[in-house]
Amino acid sequence: MPRLRLRLMAAVLGTLAPLLVGCDADDGGSSDGRRPPGEHVTIKVPADAPTISAAVSLARPGDLVLVAPGVYHESVKISKARITLRGALRDKVVIDGRLRQPNGVVVTAPGVAVENLTVKNNTQNGVLVTGSAKAAAGSPGQSGGYDTGDEPVTFLKSFLVSHVTATRNGLYGIYAFSAQNGVIEHSYASGSADSGIYVGQCRPCHIAVRDNVAELNAVGYEGTNAGGEMYVVGNRFAGNRVGLTTNSDHQEKLLPQKDAVIAGNLIAANQQAATPEQADGGWGIGIGVDGGSGNRFVRNRITGNSNAGLVITATADLRPDGNRILDNTFVANSLDVGWTFPTATKGRGNCLRGNDLRTTVPARLATTASCPRPARSPSPSGTWTKPAAPGGIPFTEVAAPAPQPRFPKATTTGATAVPAVPALPDTAGIRLPSASLLAAHARVKTP
Repeated sequence: MPRLRLRLMAAVLGTLAPLLVGCDADDGGSSDGRRPPGEHVTIKVPADAPTISAAVSLARPGDLVLVAPGVYHESVKISKARITLRGALRDKVVIDGRLRQPNGVVVTAPGVAVENLTVKNNTQNGVLVTGSAKAAAGSPGQSGGYDTGDEPVTFLKSFLVSHVTATRNGLYGIYAFSAQNGVIEHSYASGSADSGIYVGQCRPCHIAVRDNVAELNAVGYEGTNAGGEMYVVGNRFAGNRVGLTTNSDHQEKLLPQKDAVIAGNLIAANQQAATPEQADGGWGIGIGVDGGSGNRFVRNRITGNSNAGLVITATADLRPDGNRILDNTFVANSLDVGWTFPTATKGRGNCLRGNDLRTTVPARLATTASCPRPARSPSPSGTWTKPAAPGGIPFTEVAAPAPQPRFPKATTTGATAVPAVPALPDTAGIRLPSASLLAAHARVKTP
């Protein structure tokens, strides 16, 4: 065994000696008799291990890795099930990639919780949760975690990302790819050159993205080829270039995207110039649907977007069908709802009901495309004048986050038990949010 490993083991075993007196193979430990069956410990960084990665290497399923305030220049990989990685103070525990590594935290095992810390300055992703071996390894030809080759789709099942700040990352802040049965909550994402929060390649996803703030990104939230029990609820997507997209993309498997619920979100003022440029030139859009089908947009507040509040369009070969726009409030957008389709991929069965809106393209959509609508009924299409997108700024120059809420009792609470299947929101109980939703935790203020 290398000397460093021996020293780490000695340090941890000395500090945690009262607990490490037995072991159990089912608990992920060794057979050396040091830890009793079912016994879980807290491994403190740097008191028990000098780095987060060293602590994770010593952890067993059910353990808590608790990180003291400091700046940690490392990429943390968690490949053991049921580990909790938690910072003692969210804004003071910083994993800083210094633009020298692709990812801050990579999770490839089920039941892992990442909580109460900040991840920044990575060339690709702040936190990556994935069941794709190629994506986790950063294999050649895999751009930011995609696996477009011949790798079979393998899902990571069950995860939690909570009270995490992800800022100034080159692609995504918090990125769940080829993963199911998870929750992304109470987190903050800014300065992402692609999207602040991203869920890709899952069906059924059984994922909830809830109560997050995403601002000053190219896109606040993006769901690509992600559907089936996919819930995006109660978030603040304000002050990006584009607030939210749900789309189909040939760069990922499980085409097409379908069956997501977007409910109770504030989607506002998405035309911020001091942001990274969106690769497709998107600008001033609250919600964009590109080739996605069967999605429900329910009781969102969509306000102050300079191009359009909600746009439905099509990819070159994947049409958007059966999307329902229900009981949303549109305020002060240049255009509230716009549908525009290439002739070959005109959508079908898209409809609106119960919305507070004023302007649509084509005109009178609320009447001509009211719900319910036959599934095979062609959706009308039109065009409008779109504002030009201004130049952006490098993701490394995006404004620093405001202080964010901390995980309660972070240093006195044990490891988090991540459920195998999380409880998902009840859409009926989701209300229209106020214009000040989560404003206390955001830099970009809305009217």
